[in-house]
Amino acid sequence: MAPRRFILPINVRGLLRFGLQRKFGLCIFFLCLLNLVGGQIRYSIPEEMKKGSLIGNVAQDLGLDLKRLRSGRARIVTGESVQYIELKTDKGILVVNERIDREQLCGDVTPCSFSFEIILENPMELHRVTVEILDINDNAPEFSNKDVRFEISESATVGVQFPLESAEDLDVGQNTLQNYVLTPNDNFILKQHANPDGSKYAEMILQKSLDREEQSSLFLKLIAVDGGTPQRSGTVNIDITVLDANDNAPVFNQSVYRAFVRENSPKGTYITTVNATDADSGSYGQITFSFSKMKGSIADIFEIDDISGKISVSGQIDYEKDKKYEVRVEAKDRGGLTGTSKVIIEVSDVNDNAPFINIMSFSSPISEDSPPGTTIAIINVKDADSENNGKIVCSVDAKLPFRIQSSLTSYYNLISDQPFDREMTAEYNITIKASDSGSPPLSSTTTLNLKISDVNDNAPLFEKATYSAYIIENNSPGMSVFTVSALDTDWNQNAKISYMVEDTQVSGNPVSSYVSINSETGVIHAVRSFDYEQMKSLNLVVKAQDGGSPPLSSNVTVKILIQDQNDNAPQVLYPVQSGSSLVAEMVPRSADVGYLVTKVVAVDVDSGQNAWLSYKLQKATDRALFEVGLQNGEIRTIRQVSDKDVVKQRLTVIVEDNGQPSRSATVNVNVAVADSFPEVLSEFTDFTHDKEYNDNLTFYLVLALTVVSFLFITCVVVIISVKIYRWRQSRLYHSSLPVIPYYPPRYSDTLGTGTLPHVYNYEVCRTTDSRKSDCKFGRAGSQNILIMDPSSTGTMQRIQSEKSILDEPDSPLEVSS
Repeated sequence: MAPRRFILPINVRGLLRFGLQRKFGLCIFFLCLLNLVGGQIRYSIPEEMKKGSLIGNVAQDLGLDLKRLRSGRARIVTGESVQYIELKTDKGILVVNERIDREQLCGDVTPCSFSFEIILENPMELHRVTVEILDINDNAPEFSNKDVRFEISESATVGVQFPLESAEDLDVGQNTLQNYVLTPNDNFILKQHANPDGSKYAEMILQKSLDREEQSSLFLKLIAVDGGTPQRSGTVNIDITVLDANDNAPVFNQSVYRAFVRENSPKGTYITTVNATDADSGSYGQITFSFSKMKGSIADIFEIDDISGKISVSGQIDYEKDKKYEVRVEAKDRGGLTGTSKVIIEVSDVNDNAPFINIMSFSSPISEDSPPGTTIAIINVKDADSENNGKIVCSVDAKLPFRIQSSLTSYYNLISDQPFDREMTAEYNITIKASDSGSPPLSSTTTLNLKISDVNDNAPLFEKATYSAYIIENNSPGMSVFTVSALDTDWNQNAKISYMVEDTQVSGNPVSSYVSINSETGVIHAVRSFDYEQMKSLNLVVKAQDGGSPPLSSNVTVKILIQDQNDNAPQVLYPVQSGSSLVAEMVPRSADVGYLVTKVVAVDVDSGQNAWLSYKLQKATDRALFEVGLQNGEIRTIRQVSDKDVVKQRLTVIVEDNGQPSRSATVNVNVAVADSFPEVLSEFTDFTHDKEYNDNLTFYLVLALTVVSFLFITCVVVIISVKIYRWRQSRLYHSSLPVIPYYPPRYSDTLGTGTLPHVYNYEVCRTTDSRKSDCKFGRAGSQNILIMDPSSTGTMQRIQSEKSILDEPDSPLEVSS
């Protein structure tokens, strides 16, 4: 695109004069768009503008939208320590941020300007802005000394020149020193000269011979005037003392001396020697050399021997600050006459400055899905040296997936060269090296730590496809059962895993009614107490989901196995224990050794060894007569029954499981050793009457206590009595009929755990007449069951009718489990 030029027909000097004449009441500036080529723009403003003063509408001049300035986070980047310009992104304008003093910024260099860059991101853009600072007349000419003294011989010839001290005006152009004025007098006139650099100095020329006898001293004033508006001036006093008889001034053998010196030369390095002669003799012919007024810090860099005229280095010479020095040398005799000459010292460059790397913009972190060719950073590299010493080559480690691409002058772009994978490399330490072409070359390095931001491209993974956990039944609700853990190789929120249980049904109930899971830790807790007898295992599906957008997830199956606990005591199914009627097993006196009296049948709803049952005889009327099978619970005789054995035998059998600790149950077995029912009846009837007598006695005692108790206690006792009455009624109802135990078919022998190996049914009917007694033996053993009920006086027909009722399948007297 061809450059566009904007020319504004404005008289700059006229504007400045007009503004200054109005006592600086108005801030004068004008915008001069000289070039707009490839994102470059130039403004011109006067110095000393107030903070906040408008410089220009950079958004309009660069063709940028205000939204683009804000979204691109537009900012100014300068290499200076003081930022003179501020960018107002909300308005798209540039304003003065700090006071700009042209003299401080540029000295006597013209034109004076500084540049900076405006950087925008997303995508990255770089625009260079140059601001030219126009001088205003804010500095008056100044002399370093307020008084100058001359000693001039009265024999000085007309036309002799006397160099005067130069004034220094920090302004430039029309505002700098323009003219010298000497106060009117009869002896001297003023002649002005210009140096090659444009600076001016003056000499007094003697136009009329001095006469010490007429006037021994003169007092003059030298005024330095600039060309600004309003005009400023500076003054120095000239004190002239008239001497006798020195009519020859020193003369240099060269009007201009040229010398060369390398920068960074050590102190004392020889530069050159100046030479001057004086035609006078004696003290008037003795010459001393000295530097005349020198600008800035030149006086600290060079020194001259006042006798020999030898010039040498006395300070630090820096090519990057000054490439050439011009100094004036004076030769003065004892009579006060002087001669002057100029010494031009040129400095040769030495490669003493390494390249300086400045990171203008750096994007970190950068997304791992950024494509190759993405700009990571904009780098500015400068070298203060010149020619080959300042020629720079910028590079980066070839092993890294990055490359350096040249942009504008002294600007480089760091660009990605390959795709990123944060899971393989989460960050890069990028060392950028800048080397110059000097001899020997100097280089600088800087390291950028580039972090790769994560993209959710990895789902959480469990170590196994399924897990097994164990929990003992009767656990406390809230107990920790198992912990699942998944790993996500992503980072931060994308790797933050939440655990949840899939909503499934277990036995018709939601799985959440059985277990819960901590979404952060993956700890599975039991919601309820488990019962092994109701549930043996529980399968659930745990889902691990990360926090990415969109989230990724994976599932795992957890099988919770419920372990049995010995929490159930054995239950005796047979013989049935009755409180109001007596059940007795009858053993004939002719029974042999090993006679099967009865079998204690018990079950344990636990499993495994917790359900392994063992039977032991705890108490017996005659321990020498009976024994109990340890595993099967069979009660057998261990000797021959004799006539001496008592009829009424009472055995207490304890049933224990194999749990830790073990649980047990006891059962009382009544055995009648007799050959006929009348014999048995007489024995057991006495026993029952005694029991009833004792029960009645207790009742009367309780009744006696209730009489003397308060009304409240009486009510309580009445309620208890009613309860007891109902209970006794139900017991009496059941005790009047034969007991027929019924064992459900589910109680089966399982690996010798002590459950029923067979089903036994016993039916016994009796009458008061033993000859009419009827015994019926079921399968799996011919045993007798004798139910002794003292209140029963029915005949055989009644018994048989009751038996027929029992034989009916819907009989309410049938005992089932």
